[in-house]
Amino acid sequence: MKLHDLRPEEGSRKRKLRRGRGDGSGRGNTSGRGQKGQNARSGGGVRATFEGGQTPLFQRIPKRGFNNPFKKVYNEINLYQLNRFEENEVVTLEKLQEAGYIDRPAKDGLKILGDGDLKKALHVQANAFTKSAKEKIEAAGGKAEVI
Repeated sequence: MKLHDLRPEEGSRKRKLRRGRGDGSGRGNTSGRGQKGQNARSGGGVRATFEGGQTPLFQRIPKRGFNNPFKKVYNEINLYQLNRFEENEVVTLEKLQEAGYIDRPAKDGLKILGDGDLKKALHVQANAFTKSAKEKIEAAGGKAEVI
């Protein structure tokens, strides 16, 4: 068997319905669109949210709050969670992912929060630190590096 001998299984490929090709085709004349009306016209029909002139649902429900497109979205890790790493180890977003602390990286990277105590000197690389986290890392003899 050669590549040019391959054919689809019998009955697996249905022929495209050709509309407007005469009454004998079964889809001639109005081509399945019925008589007149908005849906019979070319370009006719209504938008996805149209509800027959009734006020659409998305307009009826109350609007609350505000979406800030400039908001920073971080993966947040507390200091006490870093105690599982070895002394003087470089802690990065990738290492935290391998350790299972982070499922998927957030848009703006990693932020270290100051909850708990750090018992080891670590070199922590993150996109942001809280003030207390930075102080605690440096007090433990480590380094907090903003990347």
